[in-house]
Amino acid sequence: MRQHRLGGDFKVNVEANQKNGGLGSGGLNFDTKVRRESIDMSDIFISRIGGLDSFARSLGVAHKLINESPLVYSRQSRYASYDSGPGSEFEQGRLSLVDLGNIAVHNGEPTPTSARLEWFGNLVNQYI
Repeated sequence: MRQHRLGGDFKVNVEANQKNGGLGSGGLNFDTKVRRESIDMSDIFISRIGGLDSFARSLGVAHKLINESPLVYSRQSRYASYDSGPGSEFEQGRLSLVDLGNIAVHNGEPTPTSARLEWFGNLVNQYI
C-alpha cells in the first residue's frame, strides 16, 4: 500500500482548524488552475472536486490525530520545558531574549534531544 505524507503547512493548518472549532465566520481559499495538458473545463472541474475531497479527508485525519493518536501527548512531552520555569516565563513575555541569553551562559550547552521527525511522520502515515 502506498503511503502519503500530508504537506507540512497543510497538515498544520487543518489541525489548527480542528482545534479552534472550524472556520467560524472565515472561509477557505481554494483555487484551481489550468496546468500542463489539462486545459478543458472538465479538467478544472475534476481537479476542484479532487482537491475538495482531499481537504475533507484531511479534516478526518486531523480529527483522528488530535483525538485518537499519541500525537498530543508526544508534543506535550517534547515542549514540556515551556510549561514551567524560564520556558514558561519566556512564553508569557516575562523574560526577554537577553534574559534567555544570560540563562544559557549560566547553564552552559543544553543536551540535544531528537525532534523525532521520522516517528511523527510515520504516525501521520498510520492515520492517512
